[in-house]
Amino acid sequence: MITPADDPAALRLAAGRIRTGGLVAFPTETVYGLGCDALNAHAADRIFLVKQRPSFDPLIVHIDDRTMLSSVVATLPVGADQLIAAFWPGPLTLVLPKHPQVPDNVTAGLPTVAVRMPAHPTARALIRLSGCPIAAPSANPFGYVSPTTAQHVREGLGDQVDLVLDGGPCPIGVESTILSLVGAYPEILRPGSVSLEDLRHVLGPAVRPAGARPLSPMPGTGTRHYATRTPVTILSRLGERPSVRSTRRVGLLALSAIDVLDDRFAVVEVLSPSGNVQDIARRLFAALRWMDTQHLDHVYVEPCEQVGLGVAIMDRLRRCTAGPHPGEGDRAGAAR
Repeated sequence: MITPADDPAALRLAAGRIRTGGLVAFPTETVYGLGCDALNAHAADRIFLVKQRPSFDPLIVHIDDRTMLSSVVATLPVGADQLIAAFWPGPLTLVLPKHPQVPDNVTAGLPTVAVRMPAHPTARALIRLSGCPIAAPSANPFGYVSPTTAQHVREGLGDQVDLVLDGGPCPIGVESTILSLVGAYPEILRPGSVSLEDLRHVLGPAVRPAGARPLSPMPGTGTRHYATRTPVTILSRLGERPSVRSTRRVGLLALSAIDVLDDRFAVVEVLSPSGNVQDIARRLFAALRWMDTQHLDHVYVEPCEQVGLGVAIMDRLRRCTAGPHPGEGDRAGAAR
């Protein structure tokens, strides 16, 4: 059932489902999450089952205030307070030493927990009314493009979710930055809208950028992730136009306005006529999902400059295009 997120009765119903071990999909400022009581191991098992998510991939725990933080985190490392003051509530996830009461399946058996305080009013209200931290990965089949609308959730998970709170499109559109504070230095494990420059402004130059792969499993950091059924290729530069065989049905995902429509492309989608990086991020996943419904043999996408939010956009596109596809033109392949 999809219900308006601004309906107080729907929020109370959703909170009741969380308290009794149910699963609720809800909007955050980044993407839609599939939530359960983070301290209920059986409820967390349902998330892994519904998403077909491997048990080695930990869940992000969402909180509403500092009191709730103390229920999931054992200690706060150096720098945590400064980051919390600067970026919470907001799209920054911190990897911290976990509290013993957090179930092992939520953290994939790791001694750490990934935790954030979302800024979206629906997410905050749901956590507050539920009275517990909420574990919530993206509300989609594992490995597929993350959902940024309630309809995306319904299309991907169907009636396996007890309730979907519809808060409209997510305003940021890409997942949170994940920063680990448990190593020798702060390290970005997944780039997001809180950039390396933002983090260094608070903690200084010790913050390490995201590497090719994180040191330990973290949400959304697999080599292949955010993947469509239709093969996607990133072009080498803005304005590049690949050679296309006349027998192939091909789409173009353009980051900014294009001067001349090219009839070699069956479908052209422009993410931002002005090239605004926030607009590009907000529309990226929805556009990839839409392209995946257009019966294409291949999709080409223009790259953006890897500065600030552009780092996160290119990270998602590279993971979308990495590794084997179900087969070019395999439009009926199962969502991964």
